[in-house]
Amino acid sequence: MSEPMPPAANPPPPASQSPAPFRLGLWLPLILFAGLFGLFVHGLMRPGQTTVASAFVGNPLPQFDLPPAAADRPGLATGAFRTGRPKLLNVFASWCVPCAAEAPQLAALARAGVEVDGVAIHDRREDLTRFLASNGNPYAAIGRDDARVVQLAIGSSGVPETYVIDGRGVIRYQHIGDIRASDVPMLLDKLNAAATPGGGS
Repeated sequence: MSEPMPPAANPPPPASQSPAPFRLGLWLPLILFAGLFGLFVHGLMRPGQTTVASAFVGNPLPQFDLPPAAADRPGLATGAFRTGRPKLLNVFASWCVPCAAEAPQLAALARAGVEVDGVAIHDRREDLTRFLASNGNPYAAIGRDDARVVQLAIGSSGVPETYVIDGRGVIRYQHIGDIRASDVPMLLDKLNAAATPGGGS
């Protein structure tokens, strides 16, 4: 007669399972990406700076003599800014989308009696002709600056940029980016100040 099987031992209680440790190495790239994306969106929502305390403001224009960029406008030289009357100097290009956006504002300034001269950057005459035909031509003169010599000499790093030049050829104000409708009264004020001896900035 066989002996009865001993009762089966109770299985040990399962070990308590602790949560998986937080793996910082896996989450860190995602956290950094989210932070950078937030900064990018914040930058898009903020208006860009349009004025700078340029080191060139208060200095005379450099000597230059640019050939004509357009068939129906003369070229541009430094002497054109020493007539005793303030002017706007607009640095632009036909391939520049913001330059087209500011065209109505330049036209409004020209209708208000402001003389606007232009420096066309690295442009082809046929492209410039089409641009002016589509967007209007507020310029009294347009110089061609293919090598960006004048642009760099006056502290311009992009297009469009606009300068208030007093009647002695001295830079009184630098506006970075396209001119908005809200900028027109401010530019007229800057031009009026530049007409006053010792005015500007």
